[in-house]
Amino acid sequence: MIISDKMIDQELQVLVETISTHEFNRTFKHQARFNTRLRTTGGRYLLQSHDIEINPLMLTEFDKDNLMGVIRHELVHYHLHLNGLPHQHRDTAFKQLLSEVSGARYAPVTSKRRVNYIYECPNGHRMERQRRVNTKRYVCGRCREGLHEVALVKE
Repeated sequence: MIISDKMIDQELQVLVETISTHEFNRTFKHQARFNTRLRTTGGRYLLQSHDIEINPLMLTEFDKDNLMGVIRHELVHYHLHLNGLPHQHRDTAFKQLLSEVSGARYAPVTSKRRVNYIYECPNGHRMERQRRVNTKRYVCGRCREGLHEVALVKE
C-alpha cells in the first residue's frame, strides 16, 4: 500500500487491518481513524470502543516508518487487551510484543507541542513546562539546586 500525505480514514483502516493481519496474525475488527485533537501523542487505543486513533501529524511531519511504528504500538495495546493480557506500557507482555513487531516505544515530538515556560538550574539543567512552577518551592530534579525562569515562550 502506498502511504501519501493525504491519507484518509478509509486508507488508514486498510493499513491497520493489513499490519494486524501480517504482523500479528490476527484480524482488526474495529475502527481506525485520524484525530486532529491529539497534540503530544502519536495515537491512542480506546478501551471502551476498542478503536484506534492516530495523530495525523505522524503522517505529515514524519516518514512512513514512524507512522507504521505508531500503528504497531497501538495494535499491541489492542491485541493484548482483547486477549485479557496486561496491556499497559510498563507490563512485560507489552514490552515483549512491542519489540517482536518492531513497534515505536515513544512517539516523536510534534510541532503542536506547547512549551510555555523554560527553567534552568545553576548547573545548566533545563526544564520545560506548560504551567508556571513556584521556584521558591521546587528544585531541579537532577541536582536538587534552585530553579530560575529562563524564558517565557509565547504561542
